[in-house]
Amino acid sequence: MKRKNLQKSLLMIFITGCLVSCQKNLNRSPINTTTDNVAFSTPLGYKQALAKVYGSFATTGSSGAGSGDIAGIDAGTSDFVRLYWNAQELPTDEAVCIWNDPGVPDFHNNSWTSNNVILLGLYNRSLYQITLANSYINESTDAKLASRGITGADAADVRNYRAEARFLRAYQYWVLMDMFGNPPFVTEATPIGKTLPPQISRTALFNYIESELKAIDPLLITPMKQYGRVDQGADWALLSRLYLNAQVYTGTARYTDAITYANKVISAGYSLMPQYKNLFTSDNNVNNPEVILPVEYDLVNTQNYGGTTFIINSSISGAMGPANYGVPGGGWGGNHTTQVLPQIFGDYSGGTDKRAMFYTTGAKENTTDETTFTSGFAVVKFTNLTSAGATLPGASTYSSTDFPLFRLGEVYLNYIEAVLRSGSGGTPAQALLYFNALRARAYGNASGAVATIALSDVINERARELYWEATRRTDLIRFGMFTGGSYLWPFKGGVLAGTAIPDYRALYPLPATDVTANPNLKQNAGY
Repeated sequence: MKRKNLQKSLLMIFITGCLVSCQKNLNRSPINTTTDNVAFSTPLGYKQALAKVYGSFATTGSSGAGSGDIAGIDAGTSDFVRLYWNAQELPTDEAVCIWNDPGVPDFHNNSWTSNNVILLGLYNRSLYQITLANSYINESTDAKLASRGITGADAADVRNYRAEARFLRAYQYWVLMDMFGNPPFVTEATPIGKTLPPQISRTALFNYIESELKAIDPLLITPMKQYGRVDQGADWALLSRLYLNAQVYTGTARYTDAITYANKVISAGYSLMPQYKNLFTSDNNVNNPEVILPVEYDLVNTQNYGGTTFIINSSISGAMGPANYGVPGGGWGGNHTTQVLPQIFGDYSGGTDKRAMFYTTGAKENTTDETTFTSGFAVVKFTNLTSAGATLPGASTYSSTDFPLFRLGEVYLNYIEAVLRSGSGGTPAQALLYFNALRARAYGNASGAVATIALSDVINERARELYWEATRRTDLIRFGMFTGGSYLWPFKGGVLAGTAIPDYRALYPLPATDVTANPNLKQNAGY
């Protein structure tokens, strides 16, 4: 089992555990018997409160797998990574889920509505985490620290924590901007309980996120100082991703800026994990030079049915032997590929590209049935085994495998794409070196090296490198391949052969319950 500072702090004390953030409650005060003046009265209290801000990425509630902070959705399905993964992977060519759970079939058929319960859960989970961050930021001003007698090195630490909370808030606003476009907007400066949250436009939110990330840059700890903690590397990685997608978000390309911040990450000391598979094992928190910021999971301290517990168990069935993947009590048989993903690898069965981690026994390559687990290959990229193939003590269903939000492999691809899209500050020669570095790791030698690359190579390489890491929907939208009919995959638009879907589906709808409750909100076009 992993021993992680933030998780241990989270278990010490119940801090802001009953915050409510759905619909018009986004700007309410924490509902808790422990007042802010007590919770934030000591340096340790500030650290424990920050643990709740971080911990809400990896937990559904404050009392184990059955508890939930989010109203309107089953607690077991309300984990951030599970919700985000569903919204990023299931509407694309990379994944199909055979379950008929509420909201799930809507994604692969691209038929979701403003009443989709998974979208409601993701929206409210992001707003909940923003509310937690706002509370922390409001309580950690210099004036508040001085009034509580927190000075010197302790005050300096809290200022670092405050910058981390601002990053986590900016990240969740990025999620809302990417997914929903024009969400409600509240900061620590918003008067609590006075008015319903105003709506912010996608462009204005882009500008806010950009300004926040730049403002906190000098306030964050230096890169690679502590695994699992927000540092400058995470800040730069999010800026690189933000700028790479700027034309989608604002109508104005910012590829030069994407290169600038990719270069900052690349120059910060990160390096590729020597073996690709070890990025996705239960000990991927150990000696990991590539992951910039993960969501941390632990099979004892962060038990829930989301995160990598969900990804691993939903990807394997009982027939595959769950014990072979470190979850002897698991194996839910839900998510599998369409044929598109293995075919992007080409010779996926030959073992040349070691990133192609599919279980093909008893399965058909082509997806012809949305209700059969073996109608498409299983993905065994994520595992709860250690890098040496061992099962963790006490393992049954829950996972200790961390989920990478940002890693160097993605940043290399950001640089490559931005160069090919004519951004300044990089060179085609350097882009080719980064491209072939990823392929050298994948092949174990130089046999996968290429002499030239085009944008079509980049989108395919992003699929090979980042599949099932919750990037595909955003990538396909940026490449103009998500909506319309120029690029099809099985069951796109609810048709086996695939069919065109309208452009408005490049944005998800705001939940109908929130639009009804808050007259300041205008629904996205098409919904």
